[in-house]
Amino acid sequence: MWVEDWVRVAACRDTQPDQLFVKGAEQNKAKQVCAGCPVRTECLAEALDNQIEWGVWGGMTERERRALLRRRPEHSWRSLFEAAKLEAASRVTASV
Repeated sequence: MWVEDWVRVAACRDTQPDQLFVKGAEQNKAKQVCAGCPVRTECLAEALDNQIEWGVWGGMTERERRALLRRRPEHSWRSLFEAAKLEAASRVTASV
């Protein structure tokens, strides 16, 4: 379920980087690009695990990501998100 080469299929792949690395209210526009992205989770895990400080990643601003990192500083976000995706997929399969 986890997409290793997530950049290739990201909703923002054809977006100008200047649109994703903005400040203030412009961040809401950037977050909209992420809203329907099929690899939003992978992108967010990348930003959290590597403590990327700038831009919108996985639908979260740098301020939102810093808040998560303060709550769980020593955590592998990829492991957490990957496990959650697998659990959700198994629930869907079990209900069919």
